[in-house]
Amino acid sequence: MRLLAAIATGIALLGAAPAPSAPTPGASSAPPAVAWGVAPSSAKGPNGRPAFTYKLDPGATLTDYVAVTNHSTRPLTLNLYASDAFTTAEGGFDLLAGGQQPTDVGAWVRLTHRSVTIPSTSRLNVPFTLTVPDDATPGDHAGGIVASLATTTGDAQGNQVAVDHRVGARIYLRVTGELHPALTVENLRVRHTGSLNPLAGGALTVTFTVQNTGNVRLAGRPRLNAAGPFGLGRRSVEAAALPEILPGSELVTTVRMTGVPPLFRLTTSTLVAPTIVGDQALDPPLKGDPVQVTVWAVPWPQLVLLALLALAVWVLITARRRRVRKIARLVATAREEGRTEASRDRPDQIRNNPRPDTDHTGKDK
Repeated sequence: MRLLAAIATGIALLGAAPAPSAPTPGASSAPPAVAWGVAPSSAKGPNGRPAFTYKLDPGATLTDYVAVTNHSTRPLTLNLYASDAFTTAEGGFDLLAGGQQPTDVGAWVRLTHRSVTIPSTSRLNVPFTLTVPDDATPGDHAGGIVASLATTTGDAQGNQVAVDHRVGARIYLRVTGELHPALTVENLRVRHTGSLNPLAGGALTVTFTVQNTGNVRLAGRPRLNAAGPFGLGRRSVEAAALPEILPGSELVTTVRMTGVPPLFRLTTSTLVAPTIVGDQALDPPLKGDPVQVTVWAVPWPQLVLLALLALAVWVLITARRRRVRKIARLVATAREEGRTEASRDRPDQIRNNPRPDTDHTGKDK
């Protein structure tokens, strides 16, 4: 059978993680009796820190401890290493795969043990050193310390699959120096979908990429504005807050606005206002730069309704004009018949009523 390499990307990187490892969807999980945790620690044990958080100068070195706890009822042999972090396209916090060499804070960590064997229901407090290079760039550097367990299982096709189950704790390091917080909106795609109901507006869907182009980890809150020509039908909507975006990382998000009137040509403005993460302090407050895109929004149902109304008005006017012309013809016919009857009756009246001032000879009296 072929041997396929698969890396589990569901890593518990929340500081203390006394839970079974999370495998890649579709791959079988580790045996349910196997569970371990990784957490920031002191020489005596975990000290409640949610993550390894440091602020150091370039060239600085420190020593710290990571606690690896075996919650299982049998001994565990785990690989222990550090790696760099990145933000997934969906906004998650993840580390490089086990086979990738770190180049940032993951490469600055030196562990005293690369592999540890922990007795059942026991804990080891493993020391490590973190050395910041002299030429380290200022700003935030994120990574994690991972304890992994490699297992082999079979897939639906009968292939042997190697799965790396990982549990870890996050590292947040800020190197002192000048900070440049910035979020950039890119790859903006706008689509207007009309409604079959001519009395209702359509939906505006905006998809874009938010990239952290600065050196500080940031979150953000997107805002979408839309208006027709001359600002008609102006509307705005504020979307849900974005998760943390690490420097150099990006994520794709979508904002949807309903009830948008189709005013032929809509101008959309998308703005992501950066927000700080955790207990950071940035002064002055951050501002985002709006990105504008126009989109056609032809009101087809409204145009059809308008055409039907125009047709109905034309039919009514035409029918009214026909009735008026018909009545006019009837009136004219009646008048003509009245004149004809009057001309027929006049000679008889003359014969039956001779002039009283003449005799039968036609002479005047």
